[in-house]
Amino acid sequence: MLGALGLATAIVLWSLPAGDFILTPDKAKPLAGRVVVEGSRPGGAGDVYYVDLYVRRVRLLEHLLPFTRPEGSTVLPEHALLPPGTSDAERDRQNAADMERSERIASVVALRALGYEVVATPRGALVIGVASDVPAAAKLAAGDVIVAVDDVPVRTPADLRREIGRRKPGDDVRLTVRRDEKPIELRVRTVPNPTDPSRPIVGITVDQEADIRLPFDVDIDLGRVGGPSAGLPFALEIARKLGRDVTHGCKIAATGELALDGTVLPIGGIKQKTIGARRADVDFFVVPVGRNAEDAQEHAGGLDVIPVESFQQAFRLLTTADVKC
Repeated sequence: MLGALGLATAIVLWSLPAGDFILTPDKAKPLAGRVVVEGSRPGGAGDVYYVDLYVRRVRLLEHLLPFTRPEGSTVLPEHALLPPGTSDAERDRQNAADMERSERIASVVALRALGYEVVATPRGALVIGVASDVPAAAKLAAGDVIVAVDDVPVRTPADLRREIGRRKPGDDVRLTVRRDEKPIELRVRTVPNPTDPSRPIVGITVDQEADIRLPFDVDIDLGRVGGPSAGLPFALEIARKLGRDVTHGCKIAATGELALDGTVLPIGGIKQKTIGARRADVDFFVVPVGRNAEDAQEHAGGLDVIPVESFQQAFRLLTTADVKC
């Protein structure tokens, strides 16, 4: 009787969410067949792999008994993945938008590095991150596009930095933001730059928003996978599809968000993604430099980790170095 009651209790506790999120590893997968480039001529044997992870609400049983959590998992507080006032559905929509943008950016970065002409017309400063401890956190969100500061047009991140730099720390600025293709006005207070308190900042990370025209079609489809972190493997696979040997017969996994200039930006869930790369038995794992690379090394378990600052650097290393499996 007690055993049946205990089992029933465990089932109830497993079915109840505890509020926080849990990240668990997913096995890395090859991009072959998921990236289609017009006129492609694949370069060399081997494969480029992307890495993903599972994200779900932690179960109450997992919250109470940590040993019931999947191997390699990490629990994050709700606010780390859902800004105040954001629903799960809104988070899913943002992840889908981030994935769509990462596909476009990867195409631009890869084709430009290969010498193709790509037209990218600036349309504002795209918000890709907001610090949690600044006034802007309550106003701005990833995906917003800043198009003016106090009615002064902003077409590039440099325009935004210039206009914010004309204020003093603690000043309010009025931002014109394009959100879901609709303009809104937001008043945001600046804060001192941590490295130079005399300089004002808003506390956001931005990239170039642009209308993009490619010289030929590039189609990428990962199904329901979302988020921006597959930009680097996308760009590497596009280069491979266009005849560049970036694999040398090896299985190359990669992760990293790409900026329009090719900079590789840090990503979340690196522990789970490193475990996922190991489970796929890849030969090398290309990751963003800095903390991401340090954390990947910690969980690599013998997997060769290659830290990079940009797609251009990754491309040079993989095409010119003596890569051996």
